[in-house]
Amino acid sequence: MNKTVLAAIIVVIAMLGFTYAAVGMAGGMGGEGDWVNKLAIVGAAVIVIVAAFVVTKYVRQMQNDRAGGKLADENWDGIGEYKNELPFGWAIIFLGLTIWAIWYFLAGYPVNAYSQIGEYNEEVAAHDAKFEAEHANMDEETLKEMGGSIFIVQCAPCHGLQADGIDGKAANLNVRLEEATVKHVINNGSNNQLLGMEMPMPDRNGLLNANTGALITDAEIDAVAKYVAGGMKSTEGADVFAGTCAACHGPDGKGIDMVGPSIAEFNPTLVANVLKHGKKGSIGAMPAFNNLTEAQVKALGAYVTDLSK
Repeated sequence: MNKTVLAAIIVVIAMLGFTYAAVGMAGGMGGEGDWVNKLAIVGAAVIVIVAAFVVTKYVRQMQNDRAGGKLADENWDGIGEYKNELPFGWAIIFLGLTIWAIWYFLAGYPVNAYSQIGEYNEEVAAHDAKFEAEHANMDEETLKEMGGSIFIVQCAPCHGLQADGIDGKAANLNVRLEEATVKHVINNGSNNQLLGMEMPMPDRNGLLNANTGALITDAEIDAVAKYVAGGMKSTEGADVFAGTCAACHGPDGKGIDMVGPSIAEFNPTLVANVLKHGKKGSIGAMPAFNNLTEAQVKALGAYVTDLSK
C-alpha cells in the first residue's frame, strides 16, 4: 500500500477517535431523541474522511502526474497556463454546495428544527405576553411612571433627559411644535405618519389661503409658524391659520380624524403613530420603534403627552 494512503488512513482513524472522545467527554452524544448532535458528529466524520481523501488524491497527483495539454496564448513573465477544462466533479460539488447553502439559510436552518435564535424569540414573545397581561389596566399615574423609565432608555439619547432636544439635535417634546419645524413642514410638505397614513400634506405650492385666494406667502408662513409654536394664543397669524390650516387641523389645531394630526398638543394616539412609523422633520429622520410592546407604547404616549402640558 502506498505510504501516502496509509498515512491518510491513520490520520482519519485518529481524528475520528479524537472527535468521538472529545464529544463523549463533553456529554454531547445526546439521548435517543437528540438527533441534531448525532447529525453534527456524522457531519464531522464526513468532513474528516473527505478531507483526507482529497488531500491524498492531490498529493499523489503532485508526485506522479506531469503537466500536459495546450498552453494558452497569454503568459506573464514567461509563465503561462494550460487550457484545462473545469473538472466536472468540482463543478458538481460547487453547484451542490451553493444549492444547499441557499436552502440552509432560507428554509433549513438549523435543519428546520431547533435553534437558539428561535428559542430566544419564543421566550421574548412569552415574556411580552406576560408583560402585557400584567400591565393591561394601568392607571394614568402608573402609565406616566413607566413611560418616564422607557423614555430615559429609548428616547433620551436623542431628545435629552429633559426632553428639550439637546440644543436642537432632536425635537423638543416639551412643546408640540417649534417655529422651525412648522416652517419646514409648510415649505416641504409631509406624509401623514402622525395619522398612521401615507396621505400627504402638500408643500407650500399646494397651500391656498382662503382669505386671500392665493398661495401662502413667506410673510404668512412666518406669521402662522410663530402662531402655532406659541401655543396658538396670540392673534398674529390666527387669520392665516384659519384660512390655510384649519380645514385639515381643525379650528383649535387639535386635528381632524383621518385628515390632519393635532398641531396644538401631543396625544397618545399621535405618539403611538410616530413610534410605529417614524418621522421626518426639519432636523432629520426619527426611526420607527417596533421593539416596544403595546403597553410600553401606551405608557410613552401618556408620558410625552403629560410633558407637553
